[in-house]
Amino acid sequence: MIEMDWGQFFIDLLKFLGGLLAGGVIGFFLARHYMKKYMKKNPPINEQMIKAMMTQMGRTPSQKQVNQMMKSMTKYMD
Repeated sequence: MIEMDWGQFFIDLLKFLGGLLAGGVIGFFLARHYMKKYMKKNPPINEQMIKAMMTQMGRTPSQKQVNQMMKSMTKYMD
């Protein structure tokens, strides 16, 4: 019969769980950084989309309104 050293088992288990937790936290922040960088480079909406949306709603947007909308979108993204 094999005898287990329960103390060493729990230390190994804690090391494994700590590594798993640390990897998850590091992965989360790396993915978050990557997505922020990607969204800044490739915004999900642009001026043409805003103009089309406002036109579909029955409004003729001025450039000032489009600029205000874009400014509020970029402020929200930061």
